[in-house]
Amino acid sequence: MNDSKFNLDEIEKTFTNYKKGQMFDGVVVVKRPEGAIFNIGGKNDAFLPCEEAEDYDKILIGDRFKVIILNSKNENGLIEVSKNLADDQILQTQNANRLKLGSKFSFVPTYSNDDGLISKMGDYEIFVPNMETSTKYHDKRKCVGKQFEAVVTEIDKERKKIIASIKLLEEQVRKTNEELFWNSIFINKIVKGTIKKILPYGAFVEVGGIDCFLHISNISYNHISSPEEVIKVGENYTFKVIEVDRINKKVALSLKALQESPKQKAIKQLEIGQVYDGVVIKILRFGAIVKLENGATGLLHIKNATDQNNKQIYEIVKLDQKVKVDVIDKNEQEEKVSFQLVN
Repeated sequence: MNDSKFNLDEIEKTFTNYKKGQMFDGVVVVKRPEGAIFNIGGKNDAFLPCEEAEDYDKILIGDRFKVIILNSKNENGLIEVSKNLADDQILQTQNANRLKLGSKFSFVPTYSNDDGLISKMGDYEIFVPNMETSTKYHDKRKCVGKQFEAVVTEIDKERKKIIASIKLLEEQVRKTNEELFWNSIFINKIVKGTIKKILPYGAFVEVGGIDCFLHISNISYNHISSPEEVIKVGENYTFKVIEVDRINKKVALSLKALQESPKQKAIKQLEIGQVYDGVVIKILRFGAIVKLENGATGLLHIKNATDQNNKQIYEIVKLDQKVKVDVIDKNEQEEKVSFQLVN
């Protein structure tokens, strides 16, 4: 065959019955840097561009393999074919043939109809009925083009059809995640979660696939009118678990518990051994609560207010009395301060 001239009229006639996507077996008859002439039977030659064969450098004249019609012509009027597409389809068909009932696999729905989602895996059609589509999408059309994992529920090798369920696998994953969550959750645990929905009085947070609740009072130490002043839907935050109700399957979270409280800030400013001015704000049986000018409050135990064992605290200090106290101990995390009265 002359590799520099082609009878375009004859070639055009040979492809009248060829359609895009059809697969043909053939042989390389001419190889050039830009591509090869590929015979797909008798006098039917097509053009295989070099970029349509991943292993083009290794291809030799006489090599036989399968190609897929691209249904587009080059400048010489030749219908082009692709070895890459054929190799991929062959591989996908082999993968489909290996699937069994209960097998898990990944796929991307290419379109949807009134019955469900449809895709291809090589020669096989993948079908997911409406009742078995993802529970994460109310409109199944939004599933098209997205990758999902599914489980095989039926196989018809004669019709080259695989029926699968996304919902069933999601349910299996949900149950596994739920079991892991409840086995590992505890009060004071630090977790990461995503804000799923904001309400006037708080927000639902997804932690490990489980919905937890964040009350508005646990968002910030500062006064806020709406949770949206601090948090946003879709954003990820770190929380502290403050309540776990395993019977009713409820978990309460706190965002502010991981922040420094105003009390902690005030206590941090205090120095042990330093004398401060304060006022008595509460009288207790065993002592008094004193509030300092910076807002820090602490306990003035009776033993630290007098050396006299027979004295009562109300005999030493009065409510609203201004006093001078010495800081003898403090714990920022527990928000506790111990004072000693300075005469």
